[in-house]
Amino acid sequence: MLLNPRLLAFLLAISTAIFTTAFLSFVPEANGNILFISFVACLVISGVLIYFVLDYLVFQEINKMYDTINRLKMKDFGVSRKKLQKDNNPLRKLNDELFVYVSKKEQEVTELKRLEKYRREFLANVSHELKTPIFAAQGFVHTLLDGAMDDENVREKFLNKAAKSLDGLDILVKDLLTLSQMETGDIKMNPARVDVKQITKEVFEQLENKANSKNVTIQIKSPFPNIWVRADAQRIGQVMTNLVENAIKYGNENGNVWVIFEEDKKDWKISIKDDGPGIASEHLNRIFERFYRVDKARSRSDGSSGLGLAIVKHILQAHRTKISVISKPEKGTTFSFRLEKSLNEA
Repeated sequence: MLLNPRLLAFLLAISTAIFTTAFLSFVPEANGNILFISFVACLVISGVLIYFVLDYLVFQEINKMYDTINRLKMKDFGVSRKKLQKDNNPLRKLNDELFVYVSKKEQEVTELKRLEKYRREFLANVSHELKTPIFAAQGFVHTLLDGAMDDENVREKFLNKAAKSLDGLDILVKDLLTLSQMETGDIKMNPARVDVKQITKEVFEQLENKANSKNVTIQIKSPFPNIWVRADAQRIGQVMTNLVENAIKYGNENGNVWVIFEEDKKDWKISIKDDGPGIASEHLNRIFERFYRVDKARSRSDGSSGLGLAIVKHILQAHRTKISVISKPEKGTTFSFRLEKSLNEA
């Protein structure tokens, strides 16, 4: 509305008074007293008119707001016509509720855009990850079929490369299946009383050759002989394997990897720390996404599926805990999570 309701009512009242006075001035029998009484009566009538005009305009605005609420289907607000009429300042309250509603919808739209972007990136990544080993194995096999099979040395070399590509494809498909089953709840955790320190020692034995190939020292830092927690032994072993293997793989040669156990009142804090090149801050929020790689130029021939940290995150979420990461370039990276203590044999 272009004019303020009060101004509109005031102009209407003055116009009425002036028009009536002007009209009576042309009446021959009218004198000064009659004109004065008529003017006062007009002002009184105008005052009443102002009240009813304002009341009508405010009621009209409330109706517009109420109709807007109905169109937006804002059931969560609990706004009713009676409530609007009872409130001392319904327009201000309604304005606040509309602001909350718009903010909420804006957040939903932002989240939908983020999920859509994530979906597109995931489809592009999974397509690329699948076709890379398939095309590699296909190329080796076709080369053999085209005549290279007759050379024994070439045959063995190409068959080994094709087998390696297919092994990578097998790892990728299994990890994708595992991740999908975790997200849908098909894989259930089987919590029991386990010694996570012993699990870590077994992981060290499995990764000993990889650590030796880079001359990386792996060690446990804990004064306690046992670290008893309530967890799924197999899945926590998978978590420790992924984190320690990553620390070895992406750390420095001649470097160090520590697994640190710290006791809290109800939990054990477990940290996997390295003294490697670290991770830039812009990557920290995304490293747990499927197929996300900090180093885009890094070769995918290292045998990993790109899903390790995503699986770690989901396993720990299923244990009702979460993983955190602290990293600075050239100062190393530390992944940490907590597990519930298990104090009894039961």
